[in-house]
This record gives sequence, structure tokens and C-alpha cells, in this order.
Amino acid sequence: MIDEQSAWDAFEARDRSADERFVVAVTTTRIYCRPSCPARRPRREHVRFYADAAAAAERGYRSCLRCKPDEAARDKQAVAAALRLLEEAEGTVRLDALASAVGYAPHHFQRLFSREVGVSPAAWQRARRLGEADRRLGEGASVTAAIYEAGYSAPSRFYDDARSLGLAPARLRRGGNDMVINWARLDSPFGHLLIAATDKGLCRVSFDEDQSALQLRYPAAELVENANAPLIQAALAAIGDPALAAALPTDVSGTAFQQRVWAELRRIPPGETRSYLDIARAIGDPKATRAVGTANGANPIAIIVPCHRVVRNDGSLGGYAGGLERKKDLLAAETKLAQGSLPLLS
Repeated sequence: MIDEQSAWDAFEARDRSADERFVVAVTTTRIYCRPSCPARRPRREHVRFYADAAAAAERGYRSCLRCKPDEAARDKQAVAAALRLLEEAEGTVRLDALASAVGYAPHHFQRLFSREVGVSPAAWQRARRLGEADRRLGEGASVTAAIYEAGYSAPSRFYDDARSLGLAPARLRRGGNDMVINWARLDSPFGHLLIAATDKGLCRVSFDEDQSALQLRYPAAELVENANAPLIQAALAAIGDPALAAALPTDVSGTAFQQRVWAELRRIPPGETRSYLDIARAIGDPKATRAVGTANGANPIAIIVPCHRVVRNDGSLGGYAGGLERKKDLLAAETKLAQGSLPLLS
């Protein structure tokens, strides 16, 4: 769902970052543009906003010859094609081969892919392999078996990649053995919150859970109740002022697709919402709305990774692990805050 006032403000400011979120159609000229188009601005009553170029074209608008918004659509299609190639590949795909397959120069496609997906092609492939290895370790496979079944050509590559998870592979298989997790159960305007963090980042933020939820997820970890831990205090501050959330590190594992979705959730500004289709389009896979919904529901870091800002394609709220009333309250509070009200927590 597009917030029209925010979209108009971005259009007036020629905000390039908004080019990825919507296109601007002008009813008098029947042309649609990027928000950053350098052309003179039309009157507000002559402007309509659409999620993408295809939506504007369906309503009879033509592409602007000056800012060429269709190139943005072509870029998204190229990224979607590249993601399909990566999903189907049995081994690592080099950047030059990937870029050539979708018709782009390597350096340009590296920037394009990173902008659209949130990580580079190499990082995406590492995350995919790690996610598969993580899944197999969780099923009880040995570290060696998980390494090769996940597609690694050598154990050394897996150990290098595993550092980005903040976990040693054997420790992961043993349920977080040798991990120290600080946690606290705190009150908020939206109910009781469990906040937990390793030394790498937040690993759990959830409603109406307690220490037992962490024991299930990390049965061999050392759990330390410590409400004064810096990351726990930082998370609490970010719940009161959502603009602070983007800077907080997280320490969670997930499939490559889940990581793409969670990264995109963190780009939704406070006070705004996106549909499942919006998120699917943003990650370059517009047909993956159901998978987006599943990844959204699997988000382990509530509020900080704002899955509550995702709604159904028809604008209705959809589901929320914390309950629909709580989702309504969160969205209402963030809207008021975006309009200049006091922080959510005082």
C-alpha cells in the first residue's frame, strides 16, 4: 500500500531511493515517470501513484522518454532471472557468467543485484549454502555430511562462511553449545516482550514468550537474564523510536530467500506498509507472494525486523504472530509517530 503523501514528498524532492518503490503517473500527459525524474513537476491533483511500471501501463500510461522508468522494470526482471539461475545452479556461479546470462556488464550488475536484493550475488550464494547446511545440521546430520550435502566443495569454505552466522558449525548442531545469550522479559505498550541477544546481535524478539522459548531454540546455550545488556537496551529504545531499528545487528540464520525477505522488511519506513506482492516485487520475484508470507511469518525478530508492516494485497491486515489487535496498535502508533507525535516509549 502506497502512502500518497510520502510518495508525493519523495516525488517533489526527486528522491532517487523512491525509484524502487513506485512510479508516478500524470493524468494530463498520460505519462509515467520515476520519482526522481528531472522534468518539471505537475500539479498534485494530476498525479497518481502505482507500485510499478506494469501497473501504470495497464491503465494506459506511457513511459517517460526522459527518465526511462521501464529500465527499472528491466532491471528487476534481470535480477529475478538471475535469482532463478542461482536457485537452479548446483555449484557457485561466477559474477561474470551470471551477468552475461542476463545481458549486463559484471560491475553494473553487481551494483544492480546488491541494490535490489540487499546482498551481492556472492553473498546470496553463501547465504543459500549456509541455510541449507543449517537445515541439515538441525536435522541431526554431522558437520561433514552437512557441508557436502549443502554444495560446498571443501570444508574450509564452509567454515569461512559460517562465521557470518556467528556460530561454529559443531556448536550450531549442538543447539548453541558455548553460546552466551543475554535475555530479558520486559513490559512495553504492546505487551510483554522477550528480547534476547548474543554478542553478535539480536537473536530473538517476540511477544508473550519467556526463557523456555530460548531453551527450546538453544538447548545447550548459556542463558543469562540481563536486562541491562547493551543490545537489549538498544532494542528497547528502537521499539520506542522505530527509526533506530535499522542500525541494530541481528544474529539469526535462515534460508537465502528468508534473508532476502527480512532485509526488505527492514527497508519499510515506520508509518508505512507494504503488501506481500510489494515485497515479492522488491526482491525481484513477483510470483513468490506466498513464499514471502511464509518468510514473513518465520521472522524471529519482531518489531525490529518489522513484519507487522506487511499487509495483504487487498490492504487488509492479514495475520500476525503477536495477534491482529497488537498489529493494529503497532501500525497506529507508528503512524502517529511518523506524523510528529511523541515516541512510543517514554
